Amino acid sequence: MKDNEQLVQLVDERDNPVGTMEKMEAHRHPALHRAVSVLVFNSSGDWLLHRRAAGKYHSACLWTNACCTHPWPGETHTDAARRRLQEEMDIAAEGELAHLFDFVYQAKVNDELTEYEYDRVFSLTSDEIPHPDPDEVDEWRYVTTDTLHQEIMQYPSHFTEWFKLIFQRSAGT
Repeated sequence: MKDNEQLVQLVDERDNPVGTMEKMEAHRHPALHRAVSVLVFNSSGDWLLHRRAAGKYHSACLWTNACCTHPWPGETHTDAARRRLQEEMDIAAEGELAHLFDFVYQAKVNDELTEYEYDRVFSLTSDEIPHPDPDEVDEWRYVTTDTLHQEIMQYPSHFTEWFKLIFQRSAGT
């Protein structure tokens, strides 16, 4: 693992870079840093979700969007999104990644860690079958918007904090 893979890009509320910090430190002592999230939809418009692996350092076993990551220092948001989609789900983002929106959120994810992120959200339409990394993903599925909305309303604790915010904004719920 390269040294810069453990660093996050610190930013202000307008995504202007202000430095770097070790990833875990940025989550222990919340510092606003860059993140990207990728939504993948099949040609029917269903959402690709995955359940985070049990060994993840936070939000383990929760359902979330196709993938997310922190851009490395010097890496663009788009390059980070493509890299992580390939690493996590083995999906090549050959089509155009559409930039949907950016948002800042802060959420305590366990007793020690807080997410405080400037998240750039992308979408991709693809019918490629995922072959996820088992260190990252326990299972995956496609789900309709209506079903997903019902599940989030009924079982909000089964989903990551950032994904609930993304879904609310993306689906207009």
